Amino acid sequence: MGQAVGASYPSFTQFGDEAILVRFGRGIDLQVHRQIRQFCTELAQCAIPGVIECVPAYDCASVVFNPDVVRAAVLVSKLETIVRAAAGNIVTPARVVEIPVCYGGNKGPDLAYVANRTGMTEADVIAIHSAPDYTVYMIGFAPGFPYLGGMDTSIAVPRKATPRPTIPAGSVGIAGAQTGVYPLETPGGWQLIGRTPLRLFDPVSNPPTLLRAGDVVRFRAISEDEYHELCGASS
Repeated sequence: MGQAVGASYPSFTQFGDEAILVRFGRGIDLQVHRQIRQFCTELAQCAIPGVIECVPAYDCASVVFNPDVVRAAVLVSKLETIVRAAAGNIVTPARVVEIPVCYGGNKGPDLAYVANRTGMTEADVIAIHSAPDYTVYMIGFAPGFPYLGGMDTSIAVPRKATPRPTIPAGSVGIAGAQTGVYPLETPGGWQLIGRTPLRLFDPVSNPPTLLRAGDVVRFRAISEDEYHELCGASS
């Protein structure tokens, strides 16, 4: 357990010897996320000696540091100053990334379940899922896995009671009111509705992840033929 340094938001909590959790609120909120993005941007620009990285999440950011270089109490004081400065600045513009998705069939084996569960047709689910602009709130679970906010809750469904042992890379899934894309072949329990030919994680690329927190994602429905064409183009 960490020791709370601040009682209200933003709050500062030390975790172990090498991290400070800066909490901006509770739950999934776009305005809170924008504050976190601006904070991480300005923290990077400050280049505080001993700060290793800033890891954003839904409503907080973890600041990882080297305690041999900077003491936690000193760092918290600097972070408080950065939070105040970031509050009056404009959030860093987001990138827009289009992700083509082949929905249904063997690419999305749970599309029929989502349609039945929500009382819709498969075409309805595809149209609703591919309509919004999604925000990448954080990257986690596996390298490059984006947790996306902004999905229409009319197609929200629970995750599987028993996870699959293997999910193909590029699979697009729904779990509750969240949607995301599996960047690697991993186990997982999300309901799979489609697959993208794009590689979301490539260890030899710089950076290795296609997406980062703050990006805007737009899904575009494609045919099976286009999926295979794009797979060939990316190989």
